[in-house]
Amino acid sequence: MAAVAAALVSLLVPAAGAHGAPAPRPGPPRPDVSRPVHSYENAVRESVWVDTGLDGDGDGRTDRVAADVVRPRESGRNGFRVPVIMDASPYYSCCGRGNESQKKTYDEDGAPLGMPLFYDNYFVPRGYAFVAVDLAGTSRSDGCVDVGGRSDVLSAKAVVDWLNGRARAYTTRTGTTRARAHWSTGATGMIGKSWDGTVANGVAATGVEGLKTIVPIGAISSWYDYYFSQGAPLYDSGPDRLAHYVESPEARARCQAVKRTLVEGAPRSGDLTPLWDARDYVPDASRVRASVLAVHGLQDLNVRTGHLGRWWQALAEQGVERRIWLSQVGHVDPFDFRRAEWVRTLHRWFDHYLLGYDNGVEREPMAVVERAPDQWTTDRTWPPAGTAAATLRPVPGAAPGVGGLGLRPAPAGTTETFTDDPSLGELDWAARIDAPTPDKAGFTTRPLTRDLRLSGSATVTVTAVPTTSSAHLTAVLVDLGPAVIRDYAAPGEGITTLPERTCWGASTSGDSACYKETAARTKDVGFTVVSRGWADLGTWADPRRGRPLTPGEPHTITLDLHAADHVVPAGHRLALILAGTDEGLVEGPSSTPTLTLDLARTHARVPFVGGPLAYTLATLPRARDGETAATPAPLLTGPDAPRPPRTLPLLPGAAR
Repeated sequence: MAAVAAALVSLLVPAAGAHGAPAPRPGPPRPDVSRPVHSYENAVRESVWVDTGLDGDGDGRTDRVAADVVRPRESGRNGFRVPVIMDASPYYSCCGRGNESQKKTYDEDGAPLGMPLFYDNYFVPRGYAFVAVDLAGTSRSDGCVDVGGRSDVLSAKAVVDWLNGRARAYTTRTGTTRARAHWSTGATGMIGKSWDGTVANGVAATGVEGLKTIVPIGAISSWYDYYFSQGAPLYDSGPDRLAHYVESPEARARCQAVKRTLVEGAPRSGDLTPLWDARDYVPDASRVRASVLAVHGLQDLNVRTGHLGRWWQALAEQGVERRIWLSQVGHVDPFDFRRAEWVRTLHRWFDHYLLGYDNGVEREPMAVVERAPDQWTTDRTWPPAGTAAATLRPVPGAAPGVGGLGLRPAPAGTTETFTDDPSLGELDWAARIDAPTPDKAGFTTRPLTRDLRLSGSATVTVTAVPTTSSAHLTAVLVDLGPAVIRDYAAPGEGITTLPERTCWGASTSGDSACYKETAARTKDVGFTVVSRGWADLGTWADPRRGRPLTPGEPHTITLDLHAADHVVPAGHRLALILAGTDEGLVEGPSSTPTLTLDLARTHARVPFVGGPLAYTLATLPRARDGETAATPAPLLTGPDAPRPPRTLPLLPGAAR
């Protein structure tokens, strides 16, 4: 008993200290990590309904959102309080969470019985509470789903306020009996994948006091950029459809006015409207007080890495303490692609920022990057120190649409032409990069003589003359050469689920801590798409509003490519592809334009580790026997440029 009592004392959480973490109190020496000294089976399991102060459904009373709590039985007794790990989600009843699509379950009295994911099983015995919030309009909550807007964000923020004694909660959905978080220190960490992590970003951007850290996994930073890319539609629907997908049947009946707002405020024209401005968290990065552990799949074609790139840059500009995990998967939780290391990292992260452990996690390398399936590297900063953009310029080659890529501009008046083919996409273009096809223009470097690393967000500026009044553009960076990659376009998006289970925390009869293991699902390829970006050329003059193009007239636009981190190995080539509709990833325009590129006024700004010098050294021609390659060549490719042998992949079709 003495050992348990000492451990309990060591878990007491005092006031906040440096770096957003609680400052330690004098007491018995702490272990290096929090230990499972509390009974999970005997934990308190309760539901409360937090008053959001909003009336989203217009019924004349403020909305209450359901928050299901699992906490150590000792919490709230004799002054013992615990910090909170919180996952606010719209998916707990409609769709499930995690690789096994788990939903919340309740006993016959309506008390929480089973929670999705391992957070409660693992962390409650270690002196944390876990709180799972049903966003407004979902499951057992009042209000309406507004897809990233005030209702989403403020309903979750209200729970953080309640945990800090600033908001009211009740023991039932409609009753008057107050529920107080007397057991909470107020220190809260929000975590979640996809929409859940998006809400964490949004709540952090309110600057709410008590939110000490967030762990957004594959999360959105701007909802406009989820549905559009510089005016080009990425889906054939809007936020109203997503609201319909997750809302409760009761909310579906009472929230028609909110649905109309979502339809009217999000026109399929791709124009930026006030509705989208209210769902962009990046401008409020200056309000973020929480530390950030961001996780993203570099091949996530659902929530693309552009979301991460803009959010990360804004956080960096504000000096927010942050760390990043980048993997080769698609839209996948790190629990399912690097489980043991992820649990260890998350444990130490929460121990530091919520319990105040001085475990050094904030001094570890900022970035963890997957280079090849299950092969990981680290960087002290991200992008790494010395990263700078080089300006790469396309030039014509010996055949139409097959050109070179280097530092020297093409002669004035040089052009390339392609015709949009909505049935083709980036995999088709890359597979035929060296063939003159009418649907794309491709430009490649000579084979590299040394490895070349891209890290960060590239841009591509294009000047094009269309033949019709509407046109979409795609720019793609491709590593041309054989590799083994995670098969992000296949089911599982880079993982295979195995039948064996491993356990992460304590279990009860109603909530197992054991989950199916996974393994990397890999594929041999002849090229790897590194980054891509899309735009409606009609936004060339005003990024907030598209307009009809003038056929026969030049239009210049800069496409923002998605954040990337990739090493192009020696012997491979780097390619820039310019084309129209990227099949399966962006919707086609209303016409089928032919576009003529002005190559002298077209270029890419690509961030390389080592900057332009690294690019120059990697593209120097190979020295012949007895000679040195001291003087850079024109850096163009042509029919006599050497080509490494490579095997083209069987195309799986565009990933969705």
